[in-house]
Amino acid sequence: MGSQWLPIADLAADVQAGKTSALELVEKSLKTIEDQQDYKAIIATTSDRAKERAKTIDGLVAAGKNAGRLAGVPFIAKDNFLVYGAETTAASNILKGFSAPYQASVIEKLEAEGAICVAKANMDAFGHGASTENSDFFVTKNPHDTSRVPGGSSGGSATSVVLDMAPFALGTDTGGSTRQPASMSGCVGYKPTYGLMSRSGIVAMASSTDTVGTLARTTSDAALVVDVMAGRDDLDGTTIERQDSYVGAHASLKGQKIGLIKEWMAEGLQDDVKSVVETAITKLQAAGAEVSEVSLPSLPLALAVYYILVPAEISSNLSRYDGQRYGYSSPEAKDLETSYRRTREIGFGKEAKRRIMIGTYVLSSGYYDAYYKKAQTVRTKLINEFNDAFKQFDFLVGPVAPTTAFKIGAIADPLQMYLCDVMTVAANMVGCPSISLPAGLSGNLPVGLQLMAPQKADKQLLALAGSAEDLLK
Repeated sequence: MGSQWLPIADLAADVQAGKTSALELVEKSLKTIEDQQDYKAIIATTSDRAKERAKTIDGLVAAGKNAGRLAGVPFIAKDNFLVYGAETTAASNILKGFSAPYQASVIEKLEAEGAICVAKANMDAFGHGASTENSDFFVTKNPHDTSRVPGGSSGGSATSVVLDMAPFALGTDTGGSTRQPASMSGCVGYKPTYGLMSRSGIVAMASSTDTVGTLARTTSDAALVVDVMAGRDDLDGTTIERQDSYVGAHASLKGQKIGLIKEWMAEGLQDDVKSVVETAITKLQAAGAEVSEVSLPSLPLALAVYYILVPAEISSNLSRYDGQRYGYSSPEAKDLETSYRRTREIGFGKEAKRRIMIGTYVLSSGYYDAYYKKAQTVRTKLINEFNDAFKQFDFLVGPVAPTTAFKIGAIADPLQMYLCDVMTVAANMVGCPSISLPAGLSGNLPVGLQLMAPQKADKQLLALAGSAEDLLK
């Protein structure tokens, strides 16, 4: 699919030069959202506030002032980012009616450089899922085949980018929720080093693996957005120091040592996905990359570890939704205990309840050592194995997901749905940066290639991914 948008830097330059206006870009974005509403990518628009912000930016330009590096560029935020101008629901009934009293730190950083949020994207409620089928509102459709899912949980964000609703969108990536929909929908999906971007003002899923994800048409666009959002934040104690810049020349592939992850190319990988990935790797080798196989023995345990640790954190983070302070509150409750019970019974969907129950179970006194503590031990082992691999290789490569986008309703078993994350959760468990690049098509369905780098090597990963992207077009 060709894009109606220029590269983000060019859009901002045109606004600053007066060749186009911020208001024109915002109206173009909102019209595309309206024209493409059958794909159900968007929960709500922020049209009134977006137009007002566009007029403010155009006023700055008219006065000869600098309107920012992203001047007038529209973007879409996943509905778990606190944003002014529309409700923030995280696609859950329990947060219906909630308007943010402040904005997420990364939204503030984007706005400080002139970007304009135009809409909130659909998602699996609270980020619990891999298809948007767990949204309490509706299922987003894949931009290449409306009978299929776009991936998840940031499926609305991925679909919105591919359908040109905005030049870029924000997602979150807790276990692959930016990279997997990017692979299934056909765009770039970036997951940074844990802590590179503030999580303040983002509805929490699992605090030790949550990251801000970036979905864009190109690696260059993603890098510019990352450059604006990255860095320490006093409102998030887990944030880390940034590198000098994430925008720059693409890195040469010649001489780069890249490890092909053996465990991901084995049984369970769809044949046509494997074929696309192998073809992509051949192109990297032809450009001078030194690709050889690497084994991470604990990798097959990563998914099990993830689905012990993450539900444990989910059960803790979701305890705040009790109907007493904000969001949905059961109106018929006669006492406090009934209010808690009825609010959570009605407000939470099936998957949220399932993860709360799993998490509470593994944290309970009789099972903490057997499950949670053991999973943390394996997580440490996984971190050590990745560190050892990065001593041998500059980068790691493999598929993003074992399959292409599947039919809506095709996976009824929650455990089968969890397997969609089998190739993405490891990056979150170890905190390293990872990117999904469009690698080719299987029929008419996109397939992504995943590249990973050591912690804090985001700049190097984006530079390499830019070169890889050029080869794979």
